[in-house]
Amino acid sequence: MEQINNLVLGAGISGLSCAFHLNKTQQQAIICEASNDWGGLCGNFSIQGFRFDKFVHFSFTENEYVKNLFTHNLEILVHKPELTNFYYGKWLKHPAQNNLQCLNFQEKVKIFLSFLTKPHITPTNYDEWLRVQYGNYFAEHFPMNYTRKYWGLEAKELETKWVGKRMRPITIKEMLQGLMHKKQKTLYYAKNMRYPQKGGFKSFLSVLAQKTDIRLNKKAVKINPTTKEVFFADGSRITYRNLISTIPLPEVIKLLPNVPASVQDAARKLRYTCGYMVSVALKKSYDFKGNLLFYVYDKEIPFARVYFPSIKAPDNVPAGASSLQAEIFFANDTPVPNKEIILTRTIQGLLATGIIQEKDILFTDIRFEPYANVIFDLQIYNNRKIVLDYLKHIQIIPAGRFGTWEYLWTDQCVLNGKNVAEQITGDNI
Repeated sequence: MEQINNLVLGAGISGLSCAFHLNKTQQQAIICEASNDWGGLCGNFSIQGFRFDKFVHFSFTENEYVKNLFTHNLEILVHKPELTNFYYGKWLKHPAQNNLQCLNFQEKVKIFLSFLTKPHITPTNYDEWLRVQYGNYFAEHFPMNYTRKYWGLEAKELETKWVGKRMRPITIKEMLQGLMHKKQKTLYYAKNMRYPQKGGFKSFLSVLAQKTDIRLNKKAVKINPTTKEVFFADGSRITYRNLISTIPLPEVIKLLPNVPASVQDAARKLRYTCGYMVSVALKKSYDFKGNLLFYVYDKEIPFARVYFPSIKAPDNVPAGASSLQAEIFFANDTPVPNKEIILTRTIQGLLATGIIQEKDILFTDIRFEPYANVIFDLQIYNNRKIVLDYLKHIQIIPAGRFGTWEYLWTDQCVLNGKNVAEQITGDNI
């Protein structure tokens, strides 16, 4: 039986960062990854010379440490955040609330009058937050529709701490300008969107994976915190001094013996999104109007957003070709439609937007990810605390988006892994 000082479960970005920073201090650290590749949701896959990331990824961090780490010995492309929104046949510059000029007069009047009479209350949920920021009409027709697509539930079921810079409030002056004039300055939380020239987003993580002992196809099936042992599907066991888990909280609880009923119940109540990725390879070159991605508000179209690997980096496609990916999300406790139905509806939706022609489609691919994002429902903080307190009690250290149950961007995942390593070593790495 192998004995390890620091055992990391999961070779996603946070697990890689944790092991990388532990190794920098000469601390022994290995990573056990259940799948056949490292990278987690920052990984990618290739089909016939087309490379697709797992969901959309760019680096827009302003943290110099992470920026330097990602770009170490790596050639990168820097994109301006040119994004658009599709709303019932209309294309609106992003963010939509600042760029409403193309709508018909009647709808613009409804939006503006609703904005003038918006409620003045202290929001208790995301539904109320949206109404307070934008007025009832815009809130109901734009972000609430998108919420159903992206989070798989109603806005009133979400709390608001997660919002941060993700949604931009608007002034009367800004709304009037956006209603009257086509060209408004880009107002986005990221100034630049960085992406590797070659290898997909995963290449940013290469520096973390180098010289790290990553054991693939190593699925944990049982953890004994008393004896400090992890049992694996291949029949092996590893004893540890420190166990760092990036496994989603509901899943890691299933690996533990004798978990109190209250903790099991709290873990079951942690909600999250799962999702399909529909990837489309195109025979000809499309510029997609220079956009990196666009958001969709139509109720009838299943996907929440679409992005273009071929625009992110030419290396993602063969010469003369192009590609796109659409994301379709669901709450974990709601029915998930059959993938063939989703694929058909997604292609129909893409064709309806007019961005591609059916004759140019070379192939399509659909894949399912069981964990896409953490849902910040109204009970998240209480349920999360119960589970995390229990893990602390049995000396399991959580890390990463799903290990800590936080809405972490990639730079935050790197820093989270670094912080865990510093917590273990007591050093400032």
